[in-house]
Amino acid sequence: MLEMALIYLVAAIVAVPIAKRLGLGSVLGYLIAGILIGPFVLGLVGDQTDAMHFAEFGVVMMLFLVGLELQPARLWKLRHSIVGLGGLQVLLTSALFFIAVHLVLKLRWETALAIGLMLSLSSTAIAVQTLTEKGWIKQEAGQNAFSVLLFQDIAVIPILALLPLVAFSDLTNATPNHTNLIEHYSASIQVIVSLAIIAAIVFAGKYIAAPVFRYIAETRIREVFTMFALFLVIAIAVLMQKIGLSPALGTFLAGVVLAESEFRRELEVDIEPFKGLLLGLFFITVGASIDFPLFVSEFYNVSLFVIALITIKALVLWALAWLFKIKSKQQLLFTVALAQGGEFAFVLLSLTSSLEILTTEQTKLTTLVVAISMLMAPMLMMLCEKIINNGNSKQPKFDSPEKIEATKNVIIAGYGRFGQVIGRLLTAQGYHLSILDHSPNQIDLLRRFGSKVYYGDAARGDLLEASGASDAQLLVIAIDDADKILEIVKIAQKYYPSLKIAARAIDRRHAYQLMNLGITTFKRETFDSALNLGVQALTLLGNNETESQRAGKLFAEHDIESLTTLAELWGDDHSYGVAIKQRTEDLKQVLSKDKEAQKKLGTCKNNET
Repeated sequence: MLEMALIYLVAAIVAVPIAKRLGLGSVLGYLIAGILIGPFVLGLVGDQTDAMHFAEFGVVMMLFLVGLELQPARLWKLRHSIVGLGGLQVLLTSALFFIAVHLVLKLRWETALAIGLMLSLSSTAIAVQTLTEKGWIKQEAGQNAFSVLLFQDIAVIPILALLPLVAFSDLTNATPNHTNLIEHYSASIQVIVSLAIIAAIVFAGKYIAAPVFRYIAETRIREVFTMFALFLVIAIAVLMQKIGLSPALGTFLAGVVLAESEFRRELEVDIEPFKGLLLGLFFITVGASIDFPLFVSEFYNVSLFVIALITIKALVLWALAWLFKIKSKQQLLFTVALAQGGEFAFVLLSLTSSLEILTTEQTKLTTLVVAISMLMAPMLMMLCEKIINNGNSKQPKFDSPEKIEATKNVIIAGYGRFGQVIGRLLTAQGYHLSILDHSPNQIDLLRRFGSKVYYGDAARGDLLEASGASDAQLLVIAIDDADKILEIVKIAQKYYPSLKIAARAIDRRHAYQLMNLGITTFKRETFDSALNLGVQALTLLGNNETESQRAGKLFAEHDIESLTTLAELWGDDHSYGVAIKQRTEDLKQVLSKDKEAQKKLGTCKNNET
């Protein structure tokens, strides 16, 4: 056992750094390491079935960490792409593969259906790892790709339930699956139990896990905190597996629930090393499982099937990207990120083999096709990256911390149309500024006009420190990325608690998020200009200027007061909707009463005259 672990570690240590230096990426490095030590090249390791089962836990941990990055509100925001985009991808891809396998290859419809369903799934491990590694996960393509992957992971559950219904073997005589504790009950009971378990995971994550983490954190024994974090992930995975559900789905839900916990960052730091090791092991086992003798003997067929797999999935994904109006520059990235087979195909292949839906030869061939498509995925992503970057001007590196001039007055993060107004006012009042901006084009433009602006990301602690965050009086965050603003706020609050913060709010929802972080000094970027135009609109409609200005002032005061009230209800759609209606009625009454009061006041003045 120790010798096996040593072989895996040496292979990874040698292959991955070389692959990274050659620009191939860590995923391809792990796959190459697996190929080299596999039974068909150097023969240092044998059958990978047991190792694969253990390594798949890396995918489980990865989805837990992904869940930690997704607050429930953000997940709700993705609901349309999860159900619509993800659902159409699985249905259309499965249908096309079914037609190809059943009508072209003349296989039985049950076999064609099983193959179609398993080939519709993409690799969550490869796609998320590569998108994160390249910094694409938060782009439009990355978010939509993640939505599709999430739907696929959920879809595995009904697929696992469907396959036994089309099996050829006599299920009454089949060996029972002792890992599934509820398989002997009726379908309705299984659904109820499954939903109850999922609800219990959500409840425990919200009301039990957080207090336990708080209690453990007070002991200040870091390893116990790490142990409990691992226990939580493993326990949920085992529980989901025992009722026949996807362990990855369970841990993802737990991650989403804990995303709003104050221990989110600590959980990420503790789980990340284990996730990295197990994901690396997973990729190595995939590489080692590639059957090269079969590949050589069936070279023509395997090559044709791999090309067909990638092409069919790519066509469906490209069409859906166009249908869902994903930006043209992001369509290619979205398509390439998901145009491969996935790790859940191996799970389904194990089931279809035991149920005799696929023959032994068909199982081996499908396994090989999926594995090779996964091997090709990182290379396709590299090609995609070159195409995307082709013709783009080379991005300069951020200014080094040594080049940045620190300030004891004000740091401004973002110096576009919003930040420049603030900067000009503060400069005119004699304050010294240290300005960071992350747009190279904006930097070039500003420097041509003599502005002293540094190219850097304020979310990077070293650059924020170099700007003088330890001694500065104020940090103004004026960039136009809502998520990035929140990230900078959290970093500044954590490492520079005495630094005052004034932030740009993108919209009302973003204002609520800032308020929940304790930020009280912020301005919604379009509120004042829209309000001023509204006041002018009242004047154009026949109201005198004084009345219009007073209405605008009352509206602003009422809206600012409403922000505080409504921020507490944000996330509860029903309560928030009721409160919105009530505040709207209150505003009408305030303006109406004020208008009547002004009329009476005007009448009194006229009478006195």
